[in-house]
Amino acid sequence: MKKILNWKRCLVLLVLAAVLYLIIGMMAPFWHMKDVSEEYKKSFDVSQFYGEQESVDRAAIVESSMDALDERIRLINKASERIIMSTFDMRPGESTRDVLCMLQEAADRGVRVQILVDGISGLIRMEGNELFYAVSAHPNIEIKIYNKPDFLRPWTIHGRMHDKYLIIDDKYFLLGGRNTFDYFLGDYIEDDKSLDREVLIYNTAGGTERSHESSLFQVEDYFNEIWNMDVCRDFHNDTSLLEKKGVQDEVDSLKARYAMIRSEKAGLFEDDSHYDEITVPVNKVTLVSNPKGIYGKEPVVWYELEQLMKNADEKVVIHTPYAVMSDDMYEGLEEISGKEIECTMMINSVENGDNFVASSDYLLHKDRIIDTDVQLYEYDGGDSYHGKSILIDDNISVIGSYNLDLRSTYVDTELMLVVDSKELNADLAAKMDGLQQKSRKVLDEKNYEVPKGLVVADVPIWKRIAWAVTGVVLQPFRVLV
Repeated sequence: MKKILNWKRCLVLLVLAAVLYLIIGMMAPFWHMKDVSEEYKKSFDVSQFYGEQESVDRAAIVESSMDALDERIRLINKASERIIMSTFDMRPGESTRDVLCMLQEAADRGVRVQILVDGISGLIRMEGNELFYAVSAHPNIEIKIYNKPDFLRPWTIHGRMHDKYLIIDDKYFLLGGRNTFDYFLGDYIEDDKSLDREVLIYNTAGGTERSHESSLFQVEDYFNEIWNMDVCRDFHNDTSLLEKKGVQDEVDSLKARYAMIRSEKAGLFEDDSHYDEITVPVNKVTLVSNPKGIYGKEPVVWYELEQLMKNADEKVVIHTPYAVMSDDMYEGLEEISGKEIECTMMINSVENGDNFVASSDYLLHKDRIIDTDVQLYEYDGGDSYHGKSILIDDNISVIGSYNLDLRSTYVDTELMLVVDSKELNADLAAKMDGLQQKSRKVLDEKNYEVPKGLVVADVPIWKRIAWAVTGVVLQPFRVLV
């Protein structure tokens, strides 16, 4: 009997040791939240975001999920030399098939296609799926995975690539917060979709001697640096996969789908003046990015955006899905709102959002956000809001992948595009204001000013209790929220 008890005790201790190894290993690179170095601060100049005259770039906001899918189809069709696509999460689905069939057809035309996907997303969503093997087996398509997790080395697991962009030749790129599946793209699902936003940049000097003046090459240079990192590994880039019937069937299915799209959406393949018509002039476009490695990061994106917001003369409007902040971030918001300018922030209400953990943390720390004197709004429009945008004065628009949370600030790779353009700013202001009309104005921790007719979703008491408990329990791990 004693031997059996000792064996069970050893097994329990072994399991506990393994769990502790995983938890401590996953947390170790991120527990200490870094600051931006003094050297970096001295080298930074907020004037880099402003231009005095029109640049070679023009810009447009891509707001709806249907427009986002259509623009991908239109852009990929225009490619003649290369396509670069980076995505945090790509899952099987109808919109994914639309994108992949377009990429396959481009590759058939001789276009070089490079696709970069986050490691955990690649492991969970793509491994074992013949659809993705069909694409990766094409000789003109390369897929790489950023930091495929190694569970024997848990300190590697949480280094994630949160970037989302598409580059076409030297003429166009699309950058924002959308992932690649039906929740974000197209109208294949009617309910429970995500609202998001992207910015499209059109390089009017593409193919000319002035082409490299475009911000497109800032994004391309960033991509090349990540693509060539040791942590990026090939995803089954093997033409022998085409010998498998299931894989070849997917190749044929994608070809048939391309023919269907070409027939049903012929207008996306014909309008050469589209980007001249939908884009507006910009003075300057600047890419802001976090460090590219897989471990804890200096908060470069937050620091640069904070300085830009502190430079505002009249107003700052922040839209972010969640608000999970460090002491430094609370202090930064307090300094921004203390400039006696209009300073507002809109996030999902906990009733409306789709991130349970972020909602739990927000409820626990809501008082700290209120204490910054930023005017807070909670969005209750029905579909969860996933956009990440900042409006500054009447000329600066910021759009990208960065959430106002600790994970985006200190853990993940992130990209934001800063655009100096009064025309784009006015368009973004109208879109952001439309969302705020479906939001409750926060008066204090418990009270709101509710627009007439706005319906707030009912939440069962058990879920509110779960939020409260989760918020407390996860405090030691909130840097990963």
